[in-house]
Amino acid sequence: MMPPGGGSARWSNSLLESSRQVCDPPADDVVRRLFADGEIRLVNDLMARLVRDDQLDPTGLPTVVQEFLAASSQLPAWADTALIAEGESLFWDFGEPMISALFCYSLPFCYLGRKGVQVLAMTARLYTNPTRRVVETAQFLVDTLQRGGLGTSGGGIRAAQKVRLMHAAIRLQILESGQWKADFDMPINQEDMAGTLMAFSWVVLDGLEKMGFPLDSSRKNGYLHCWKVIGHILGVREDLMPADIDEAAGLALAIQRGQAGDCPEGRMMTAALMGMMREHIPLPCFRNFPETLTRYLLGDAWADLLGIQCPRWEEAVLSWLPILDKGIDAVVERSKVMAAVNSEFTRHLVQAVVLIDRGGNRPSFRIPPELRGRWGIG
Repeated sequence: MMPPGGGSARWSNSLLESSRQVCDPPADDVVRRLFADGEIRLVNDLMARLVRDDQLDPTGLPTVVQEFLAASSQLPAWADTALIAEGESLFWDFGEPMISALFCYSLPFCYLGRKGVQVLAMTARLYTNPTRRVVETAQFLVDTLQRGGLGTSGGGIRAAQKVRLMHAAIRLQILESGQWKADFDMPINQEDMAGTLMAFSWVVLDGLEKMGFPLDSSRKNGYLHCWKVIGHILGVREDLMPADIDEAAGLALAIQRGQAGDCPEGRMMTAALMGMMREHIPLPCFRNFPETLTRYLLGDAWADLLGIQCPRWEEAVLSWLPILDKGIDAVVERSKVMAAVNSEFTRHLVQAVVLIDRGGNRPSFRIPPELRGRWGIG
């Protein structure tokens, strides 16, 4: 799945292991202060507000939360507006297949982490259903990566702050529940957050190239820079941020080498994700496509760990030929076939996501009009 060793020398086992015992002190302090003032009720109230309110209006929030939002709203000094614009441009051009890569590569990549996935499994039962979780993850991409999303008038900064506080609230609630095992290390720790950052940046870029969309290094590094800025707002330590795309590949490999494993929670989350896509894209020709695409992107060994079963690639191609309106002699390269089929699948997937009811009186999936026009979404 990944290049062997490229840019990986920086990511020592000792650095990553020690990062599993560290979380996010500034955000955790906010939640602990709420807990000290009002026991778990105030934390539960904050969690309910975070789940319900996409843009997290500070009005009515406790003073300690408002102070945190004000203090953490600035971009880092090293943020480069030109690189951010480059990353936003990439999302503008390839947003639809990037969302497809998110569902069929990035999220399964995260579910491979046998320790980190325990948090996802617990919170899936406590707070949300799989469909809502996945839709809100896609919404986070749109909020942060649309043009100007990380600017003062965009919604990306507030969206990232919301996720950061949600992480802190989940940590405290999980630790207070008495159900968390010490063997899993700290919940939503720095290594897990860095791995998620790589899943949303390097893994998505790797997925685009595997699906037949070659990218030059400047565009890839611009997209990575966007995610490093987002990672800063999310509370990821700078020593866990790669300098360039090669180091990003090395970090993703190093984390997965240490954390990937077979566990029932990872299989459960993967099955729910695949089922969600099948449910909302009921076209018979695409019934097995989420599993086939995921297996294609992850590779057989890691797909096996997640229990992903699907027809062999050659059998799947035969079922898609009518969609492509080509004969078998026209099928020459896997990536070209995958790009053609994925383009059709992605169009249906994004259309389905836009229409999904999120429940709880929350707004439906939001895409700015200019992106709707660019992607051809009705």
